[in-house]
Amino acid sequence: MNNISPLSFVHPEAKLGDNITVGAFVYIDRNVEIGDNCFIHSHTSILSGSRIGRNNRIYEGCIIAATPQDFRWKGEESYVEIGDDNRIREHVIINRSIHEGKSTRIGNGTCVMAQSHIGHDTQIGNKCVLGNGVKIAGDCKIGDCCIFSSGSLVHEGYEVGDYVLVKGGCRVTGNVPPYVVMAHNPISYFGVNSYILGQAGMSDEKIDDIAKCYRHIYQSSIALHHACKRICEDVDDSEQRRNILDFLKRNKYDIAAKIAFDEY
Repeated sequence: MNNISPLSFVHPEAKLGDNITVGAFVYIDRNVEIGDNCFIHSHTSILSGSRIGRNNRIYEGCIIAATPQDFRWKGEESYVEIGDDNRIREHVIINRSIHEGKSTRIGNGTCVMAQSHIGHDTQIGNKCVLGNGVKIAGDCKIGDCCIFSSGSLVHEGYEVGDYVLVKGGCRVTGNVPPYVVMAHNPISYFGVNSYILGQAGMSDEKIDDIAKCYRHIYQSSIALHHACKRICEDVDDSEQRRNILDFLKRNKYDIAAKIAFDEY
């Protein structure tokens, strides 16, 4: 049985699961699907194109599936997909995709804190934390288990790998490879995210190998192409090494906070 405030509006075409609580002055539009055991706090707008999984709690004043802030959008029907077990705090805005049939996505177990904004077509992984006032522009890709401290910002179109920590107020102006800490403005490499990796159960030996990889990438005055060759020679093969090398190759060796050196 659902507990829906008589002061809210739920469109008759919206599809609601079981055991859902809807607070006062909530607006739930047509073409909306909400899974079981969700709690929608007051003054929230769940707009057309929202696909929300189970066990989510969406706090006061949020707007889910807001129309994109992009002049390329011409009214195409698109979506926001939110997985299970997420917490979306006060006054968060999530824009839907600008492309017909496509989605902005958030995975499972993520916490988006107050007054954050997630732009169109951005893909956010599982178990991430976005601090207060984090801004992620459109067409970004955020890996699993990332932490963005309050006031940090990701510019449009960049990818951030798994287990990245971005410190407060940092502007991400490039692709950020996995397992690192980034800080300052302009963005700078601040080391390996060893504490969080250890909390996730990664061994000291694997963390040391990750650190070796990044000594070649960020602390040697060589081009990334040569750094990758040295990593293959110096660091034993592992899932973590492959993730780092695959990220560099996928992003054409264009990463944040790396000074470009001429190939020779």
